[in-house]
Amino acid sequence: MPFTLHLRSRLPTALRSLILQKKPNIRNTSSMAGELRPASLVVLPRSLAPAFERFCQANTGPLPLLGQSEPEKWMLPAQGAVSETRMDCPQFWKYEFGACTGSLASLERYSEQLKDMVAFLLGCSFSLEEALEKAGLPRRDPAGHSQAAAYKTTVPCVTHAGFCCPLVVTMRPIPKDKLERLVRACCSLGGEQGQPVHIGDPELLGIKELSKPAYGDAVVCSPGEVPVFWPSPLTSLGALSSCETPLAFASIPGCTVMTDLKDTKAAASCLTPERIPEVHHISQDPLHYSIASVSASQKIRELESVIGIDPGNRGIGHLLCKDELLKASLSLSHARSVLITTGFPTHFNHEPPEETDGPPGAVALAAFLQALEKEVAIIVDQRAWNLHQKIVEDAVEQGVLKTPIPILTYQGGSVEAAQAFLCKDGDPQTPRFDHLVAIERAGRAADGNYYNARKMNIKHLVDPIDDLFLAAKKIPGISSTGVGDGGNELGMGKVKEAVRKHIWHGDVIACDVEADFAVIAGVSNWGGYALACALYILYSCAVHSQYLRKAVGPSRAPGDQAWTQALPSVIKEEKMLGILVQHRVRSGVSGVVGMEVDGLPFHNTHAEMIQKLVDVTRAQV
Repeated sequence: MPFTLHLRSRLPTALRSLILQKKPNIRNTSSMAGELRPASLVVLPRSLAPAFERFCQANTGPLPLLGQSEPEKWMLPAQGAVSETRMDCPQFWKYEFGACTGSLASLERYSEQLKDMVAFLLGCSFSLEEALEKAGLPRRDPAGHSQAAAYKTTVPCVTHAGFCCPLVVTMRPIPKDKLERLVRACCSLGGEQGQPVHIGDPELLGIKELSKPAYGDAVVCSPGEVPVFWPSPLTSLGALSSCETPLAFASIPGCTVMTDLKDTKAAASCLTPERIPEVHHISQDPLHYSIASVSASQKIRELESVIGIDPGNRGIGHLLCKDELLKASLSLSHARSVLITTGFPTHFNHEPPEETDGPPGAVALAAFLQALEKEVAIIVDQRAWNLHQKIVEDAVEQGVLKTPIPILTYQGGSVEAAQAFLCKDGDPQTPRFDHLVAIERAGRAADGNYYNARKMNIKHLVDPIDDLFLAAKKIPGISSTGVGDGGNELGMGKVKEAVRKHIWHGDVIACDVEADFAVIAGVSNWGGYALACALYILYSCAVHSQYLRKAVGPSRAPGDQAWTQALPSVIKEEKMLGILVQHRVRSGVSGVVGMEVDGLPFHNTHAEMIQKLVDVTRAQV
């Protein structure tokens, strides 16, 4: 006789007769939508139930837990309560000691074992077809019979008590000009489960070939389309294998249980600015898009506007490019290892020739990256290594930095030398850094020289760190950002035509080396502060945070994170400028050894700018 499963759930609605038998209550539902929603089934020994429940709670993106049965509540229904219709295809996989040992059309013959087992329902109610329809996009399987391709990634789920496995994702190719429309439709319909975990190159998830899915039918990406990936409840199959229990069961991919239980997280609204996603292209090689909420993106745009004022009347307004700060910070948020360079020896008749613009912004950004647990190093001219080493030591002693930052140098010599520096063993497949940042760093002009704002050639004081940015252009996986305030800084090659046209002496001093992102600020230090603030905003954004962690692991409130204390502050930056003054570093415009940057006093100008950036960053939407 068939068996029904009575579920215990914190959710208000009960199952519509979850029946473990050969009948159409368990069916292929990969393209279905309606009042009843599909769920996948996992059945485990009672002893493993608490651990599996906590494993699901730690990885809610791929494993949204709808409910679970009570042990010994497997009951026989009345004889006439169940249809006699039967299906010939198998509906369950059987696992023994972690291995899938067969398929079953029914669990009926395991009635005795089931008395000491617990069944879990995992939500898979998000319907991509419904989202495609809402976004006005065509389906790729018009007949609706194929199961969406699913792939095993190299992204580890958070482990718990023997349950450990990689994330499994589903994929659909989406026209690149329809990405944001589709992502918004998915989030509004599916909540956390509807938000993609990756948009772009599958190898960034460890997927080698889209033509070979672990489950389902492959779909080919046509020209102009981008692969988009969502978390999949099929992740549970890897969890079953990892625990190596003597006996377990799971519904076969594409054959799911119909239920009216709902995932409350999936029902969460995406209609507020904090939940509406924006999609941004941040890399072409490898292809990579990132996601942030509308509210987070707007705050970063406000930061970009704040730092874009022109206190020196240099004409930098002509250099501004929209959303460069946003895209640079999004790219940095995905980076694991960042190399920062600074140093503009404009005072060539003094020792040291450096100016006070650059190092404070570089250290502020490095401090925040450290707090995010990213690897970070600073690279400077060899002649200035001792100076920067002392600056970092003093910054640690005075609490500006938590821990020392490695100070590197590069003398260059060839393309091979640059590649060898940037990559492990010189192999472009294994870069040591995945993002380069230049903050007020002297940039090479078209004639090969380096010029200060007064058109004086300072090439004799500058090492060819530009070569690293040029080499990075040809190494997949390394992005770059340039921060400048006059157009002669490293990375400003991206806006060199505007520099030549609108900046004094621009036809000579314009940097010819471009970065992927050009952040323009009235003072370059402000750009460094703004990058740190933008990262704070992104890591505080629930939409972006989920995208970064690929929907695995628990979401945490910003207050629970150490990086919340790493923002620039007036107190820290006053200490930092004081350290530079102690080392006789001069203001860039006036040449004064004192508490000023680019001829502007710290207390009446820079302190106000820092506080304004922090206020924008911490403001409640």
